[in-house]
Amino acid sequence: MAGEQHLKPAARLALALLGGTILAGMPVSVSAQDTAPPAAQPTPQPAPQPVVPQQDIIQSITVVGSERLEAPTILSYIGLRVGEPYTQADADQALKDLAATELFSNFSVRNDNGNVVINVTENPVVNRIILEGNKRIKNDKILPEIKLTARQIFTRSKVRADVARIIELYKRQGRFAATVEPKMVELSQNRVDIVFEISEGPKSKVRQINIIGNEKFSDGDLRSEMVTKQARLTSFLSSNTSYDPDRLAFDQQKLRQFYLTEGYADFRVVSAVAELTPDKRDFIITYVVEEGERYKFGDVKVESELRDFDSERMTENLRMKTGDWYDAKSVEDTVEQLSELAGTFGYAFAEVQPNFDRSQEDLTMGITYVLREAPRVYVERLDVNGNTLTQDKVLRREFRLAEGDAFNSLQVKRTTNRIKSLGFFQENFEVEQKPGSAPDRIILEANVEEQPTGELQLSAGFSSIESFILSGSIRQRNFRGRGQTVGASVNYSRFSRSFNLSFSEPYLFDRNISAGIDLYRRDFNSFSNLSSRNRDTTFSQSTTGGSLRAGVALTEFMSLIGSYTFNYDQVTLDERTFFLDLDGDGVATCEPLRAGRFLCDAIGNRVSSILGATLAYDATDSRFRPTRGRAASVGVEFAGLGGSVRYVRVRAKAAQYYNVFNGFILSFTGEGGYIKGLKDREGEGVDDVLLTDRFFLGEPQMRGFDIRGVGPRVIRRQFDIDGVPLTDPETYLSDDAIGGNTYYLARAELEIPLGSGARELGLRPSIYVDVGALFNVTAPEPILSPFPGGISIQDRNAAGELLYLIPATATTPATPTTSPNNGMGTDYAPIIAFTAPPFQEVFLGNSASPRVVVGVGVNWNSPFGPFRIDFTHALRTVEGDDTKKFSFNVGTQF
Repeated sequence: MAGEQHLKPAARLALALLGGTILAGMPVSVSAQDTAPPAAQPTPQPAPQPVVPQQDIIQSITVVGSERLEAPTILSYIGLRVGEPYTQADADQALKDLAATELFSNFSVRNDNGNVVINVTENPVVNRIILEGNKRIKNDKILPEIKLTARQIFTRSKVRADVARIIELYKRQGRFAATVEPKMVELSQNRVDIVFEISEGPKSKVRQINIIGNEKFSDGDLRSEMVTKQARLTSFLSSNTSYDPDRLAFDQQKLRQFYLTEGYADFRVVSAVAELTPDKRDFIITYVVEEGERYKFGDVKVESELRDFDSERMTENLRMKTGDWYDAKSVEDTVEQLSELAGTFGYAFAEVQPNFDRSQEDLTMGITYVLREAPRVYVERLDVNGNTLTQDKVLRREFRLAEGDAFNSLQVKRTTNRIKSLGFFQENFEVEQKPGSAPDRIILEANVEEQPTGELQLSAGFSSIESFILSGSIRQRNFRGRGQTVGASVNYSRFSRSFNLSFSEPYLFDRNISAGIDLYRRDFNSFSNLSSRNRDTTFSQSTTGGSLRAGVALTEFMSLIGSYTFNYDQVTLDERTFFLDLDGDGVATCEPLRAGRFLCDAIGNRVSSILGATLAYDATDSRFRPTRGRAASVGVEFAGLGGSVRYVRVRAKAAQYYNVFNGFILSFTGEGGYIKGLKDREGEGVDDVLLTDRFFLGEPQMRGFDIRGVGPRVIRRQFDIDGVPLTDPETYLSDDAIGGNTYYLARAELEIPLGSGARELGLRPSIYVDVGALFNVTAPEPILSPFPGGISIQDRNAAGELLYLIPATATTPATPTTSPNNGMGTDYAPIIAFTAPPFQEVFLGNSASPRVVVGVGVNWNSPFGPFRIDFTHALRTVEGDDTKKFSFNVGTQF
């Protein structure tokens, strides 16, 4: 029988949801056997076999509408076959099978007297994926999450899954109000563009954290222990104010850890619920807790099954004592310390098991630390893996254990720190410990991931000290994979220029001896009137030289470094400005009245041959940015092994670092130096140490002062119309630092940790106190003015030593005559005359009195390069010091 296939209501609903229909059939010709009149109804017989009408037998199956898919492929998805009966159930199942493929946007099945026709409309092909509206999360973060890609067949289920993945990505960013609207743009050739229109919405913050059930500690105390913070105006730099389910679970552990540390062994978090506000902008988190009772330590002892340990003596050395409040953190630390102690004696696999004896009657917690029996372990093999450039010996020489040595956990930790300090590999490097071929054997593996060690940098910046700064450098810290360092650098600024070549070999001839060489040229222009915007250079110093150094390790943490330095110094002044022909013989010499006597004294060429030795101790956890440990060094330099300069210089420096208050880094540093001239330079008021060899102090060594802003200096002051000297630094004619022979500098600094958001930006704020002084230089001798109308100056005052005054018009003296005329016993005939404003010259700052500065600074590893900003306030100064409230330094790398 031909005609429309009628479906039950339930079947039609299912087909409508799947996008398929069964259409009415069309009449077709049939065979004679099919048109024969039906036989008479037979007499009913028991259990007759059903007879299938010929028109219900599938004669043929035709696929209509396919473009990319072959007909056999489509037929393979369904169960209809030629020669088999055609039933309503089979048609329903065929539609479901076609829907399950998700390859078709529309499909139907019809039966024309045994000729089955399958009509399909194929889903389009995806041309491209387009994201719109995403600003907070970039395309390179979203596209990997999308499974539907170009040239795939479009399906609605894949689009729905991708929408869910994008929304989940925004939820992980704390944006629970984000929505994604997928759209399809139809193109020719049955292609489509899929557009995901994203509305990111605001970041869902934690509006409130409620805690129910706490009686011993306030809500504020408990909130401070959590990583998640409430959104406040002061928390804009923190990313922990957004809701994160993983962080919520971690906070529950933090609460339990806090209570266990305070002795509440029965504490538990009953429930933790996060509710999203109706506007989807904020979360309200509620914790329900049970604090329980507070416990004290009961009997605490150590039982050792290892023959090298005395249980009674170890029990006496435990930090916790009976009657102390129970502290779970102290228990964990004790387990770790006992494990490390066993490891130092070679028991790598020793197990420390704390057995707890809780008494709820008297609220005590007894603990027995059991050191289980374990074999002493020896190093079977050292393996180095992952190094493609770095030679094996560079890593192996940093191992503090050799094959066959008894295992020592402290030496393994030291090995890890030494390899990390090379700076060639990943930051989270750890020496791995693996069982060996026997129970008493262990294999130490260094699985490294090499990092780039070559550096090519071109930078430009601006400094409040030197205006524009240009620099370029190239350095390879792992030259040829041997651990050698080679580099070259060039620096240029308004007041300094330098060029440097260097080479360092940490293991000379594969022995524990370091060696290096430096060649350099440095040009420095000194300047006067530091407080003025119009800084005038007064002298220039050029140094050409080189140095050789060699070091040997005395212990694991101490080394001795020897050096030899050869310098050729040239100090010059502008002869047109500072030189005069005093004798009239055509030869100009430096005039102290114009240049200052200390500058005239420094002029000349000299050779320095310097032999040095430094004893250094370093037990910090990092050479680059230490957070704990200590370091110290003492150095001595002797100049006089040939050359024209003779002195002895001593320097010392020490530093101590502490990791305190859960992330705060407290550091104390101190340094000092002394130089003694070994060559007697004749003359009153002349120091035995040349100006160019003395110490100078100020920014950047001591913050809160300008460059060379601390210590002895000679200042020339103008007079006002009433003849009173002006003390405003802006009015100084010159302000020249002359250095000192002794200095000290101490600093206490606390680096403050910020949230993860600020850490990602590279922000590291700190507060600090700097204390220091520069002093001990021979005071210049006061000059009796020999000029007509001059004044003989001999008085001194608290502000400093008054050197001399000059009148408005001065005549440079030449050869004395025999006829006195000025009451001084000698008459000076004028040879050269020049006019200068009247000034007062004083000597200030030669005091060991401490200068004290407090300040706040921020280091920022910005996208432009390193940036440092400081706000300081000088609590204690000496007259003549050049202070400053604000300073910054920034460099741009490109």
